[in-house]
Amino acid sequence: MSVQQGSLDQQWAKVRGRLKDEVGETAYRSWLKPLTVGDFDGGQVRIMVPTRFMRDWIRTHYADRIRALWSGENPGVQSVEIVVATSQKSETRASEPPASEIRASEIRAPETRAPASGPAPARSRARAVAEPALDGAAAAVAPSAPAYAEAEPAPVAAVGGAEEREDLSAPLDPRFTFENFVVGKPNELAFAAARRVADASAVTFNPLFLYGGVGLGKTHLMHAIAWHIRRKDPSRRVIYLSAEKFMYQFIRALRFKDTMAFKEQFRSVDVLMIDDVQFISGKDSTQEEFFHTFNALVDQNRQVIISADKSPSDLEGMEERLRSRLGWGLVADIHPTTYELRLGILQQKADQMGAKIPQKVLEFLAHKITSNVRELEGALNRIVAHAELVGRAITLESTQEVLHDLLRASNRRVTIEEIQKKVAEHFNIRLSDMSSARRARAVARPRQVAMYLAKQLTQRSLPEIGRKFGDRDHTTVMHAVRKVEELCGTDPAFAEDVELLRRMLEG
Repeated sequence: MSVQQGSLDQQWAKVRGRLKDEVGETAYRSWLKPLTVGDFDGGQVRIMVPTRFMRDWIRTHYADRIRALWSGENPGVQSVEIVVATSQKSETRASEPPASEIRASEIRAPETRAPASGPAPARSRARAVAEPALDGAAAAVAPSAPAYAEAEPAPVAAVGGAEEREDLSAPLDPRFTFENFVVGKPNELAFAAARRVADASAVTFNPLFLYGGVGLGKTHLMHAIAWHIRRKDPSRRVIYLSAEKFMYQFIRALRFKDTMAFKEQFRSVDVLMIDDVQFISGKDSTQEEFFHTFNALVDQNRQVIISADKSPSDLEGMEERLRSRLGWGLVADIHPTTYELRLGILQQKADQMGAKIPQKVLEFLAHKITSNVRELEGALNRIVAHAELVGRAITLESTQEVLHDLLRASNRRVTIEEIQKKVAEHFNIRLSDMSSARRARAVARPRQVAMYLAKQLTQRSLPEIGRKFGDRDHTTVMHAVRKVEELCGTDPAFAEDVELLRRMLEG
């Protein structure tokens, strides 16, 4: 069967338009825009890509959807083949490179197509295709058959076949390896534990639970573990995904009444990695399924690795039995960065970028930007980009000018500990009184002022603030905030004290 090239191009334009609507602008630009249509022969459309890595990625994540959309435009299209443009004439299924020549970054997820598996419903499939580009959700690792092998379509409710396994797959960030992780005192335990788990052929700590604040390296270590296991033993099945996507997959299995396939999918892996597990707090059904999945894997001596922003005991909205099991193995925390660690990160990042940045500029950034590593790297990217685009040398003065908004925001950041110390000094009480059970007015009133200022000057939640003041309930913090506001409205001297403290802390 032959199709004129003009007609083929028109069909491809429609297919690309629908794909763009489904996956979003970012994923479309990254993966689908570089594709070009080749020829059509015997029911098979050939799509050209610029690199072999992109070929494997498109085959794994988009080939089935492209075929489904194209079949809607032209029923004569039975399959889609993805080939590298530079070798399109010689590249056939029989000429795939042997496994020994495939780079580690090109090993793809397992694919064992059931006899009757087909495209998922358009709306659900669209979300599943788009998600990998949005949240870096999952990675499953093992040698596999070519992604373009076709099967007969099945009812749309079938969600347990190979296509669903592909939906879990997402790229691991190539920057996030052990080699690129800068180790310092705040993260040395977490790094050593992650390295031990990745190197071990037998399960050592189960689960490994990594926790720390935003932008301190939890996701970097999770990706590094997956990369290391992938390179060391490609036969091990590894799934890495966010807790949000785990919940999405579970809800979808409930919707299509196919929970058995869901259970088989997650309980047959060698390593299960769940990022940001705090997002299933309060989701009772998802917690129930995660609890049983966790137990099944541990019973089979399969490795489980979890990350969160708090320790297991501090995860609110999580069932007690689940919190207990999450703390079973090794719990490793990542503390806020020190000056030395921030400077080391900046120096490594500058080397990777090939940018010549004066040492005094790096030291200035390490001193000024203390919140998290993401902001630190973002600041470095900004000054390098400004220098390249404007053609201006990187100096301390130009750095302060380019980062004026970020530096101003960093200067305003205040910790609860600093507030407690300053308020205790101002009212002449002991720092320990801030978290004591004493209720005398001479102690309770300054404590309420400190809670009020913590609410006004930090991004901490009410429960977090309460914990800093002797594990008090969030309602106690709310009462303190209301009381201070009332007193400020009726007592000018008290209001002046509070305002003075605010200025001292902000300055």
